[in-house]
Amino acid sequence: MKAAWFEKFGSPAESIIIGVQPKPQVGEGEVLVKLKTTGVNPSDVKKRIGAFPNLLDSGHVIPHSDGAGIIEAVGKGVSPERVGERVWVYQAQYARMLGTAAEFVCIDANRAAKLPDNASFEIGACLGIPAMTAHRAVCSDGDLTGKTVLITGGAGRVGFYAIQWAKMTGAKVIATASNREDAVSCVEAGADLVVNHRDDNWGEKVVELNHGNKVDRVVDVEFGYNLPEVLKCITIGGVIATYGNTQIKEPKLPFFQMMFMDLTIKMTIVYAMPETAKTQAIAAIYAALSQNQLKHRVTHVLPFNDMAKSHELIETNGLRGCVVVDIES
Repeated sequence: MKAAWFEKFGSPAESIIIGVQPKPQVGEGEVLVKLKTTGVNPSDVKKRIGAFPNLLDSGHVIPHSDGAGIIEAVGKGVSPERVGERVWVYQAQYARMLGTAAEFVCIDANRAAKLPDNASFEIGACLGIPAMTAHRAVCSDGDLTGKTVLITGGAGRVGFYAIQWAKMTGAKVIATASNREDAVSCVEAGADLVVNHRDDNWGEKVVELNHGNKVDRVVDVEFGYNLPEVLKCITIGGVIATYGNTQIKEPKLPFFQMMFMDLTIKMTIVYAMPETAKTQAIAAIYAALSQNQLKHRVTHVLPFNDMAKSHELIETNGLRGCVVVDIES
């Protein structure tokens, strides 16, 4: 099968190889998916750079966790009725070597979720990490009806979906953005208010715009960097659900201040989500897609031979939407 892989860590151009690899054989409890698209996420780029030094100890890696395609065959224990089903794939290259940057992938049947007929394969490649992370961060702490949710980096891949999930669950949404274009995107996703997180004391601005009221929940893209401002605008008993922390690697916590605010901090990553949470996210995504309730930001759809460029795009500062590679082009 046609595939892209890397055998060493490095830049996209020096590490990504395009060629032919053996077609995988479907095993018990698995489905064989003929992929149409593969989605590229920051975690894929970090792995290629060398974030996990032992990753290549067992051989080459076909990268990417997200993708979409059609089930071609099923293994023992999987209903044969799933053959021909349109699916989106998630968690393909987690704790294993073979991801979605190839014509075929064999994966646990539970990791291939049904894709509604009205959703394209390009959209399907955007759902695994961005949409599931957003759903978990927004929906894991009870009813949001009448609550106020702050979503930092609302124009980002996860933030854009998080705004939509929060609005669908009945919350008032305040998003942060650093420029006019991103602010417009947040409003298009459903944000009620937008604050510039480049401004000094933007946490106080959140409270001011919210008529003096603090927010109940925060979905945060940069935990360590944003924490001082978040503490200015989150209410007693609030929840911070964070899925990113790149600028300040080891943040220091003002423990006593946070303790007396009775705050809860939740770390969110798709791979470690409970299976019940994954099932809930998949069901919510299917329902929202079927009813055309989700907006998507696919900024680039590249041909297969531009796999290295897809990684370069993800590494570009300011890229907000999803990058997808067309397997068949």
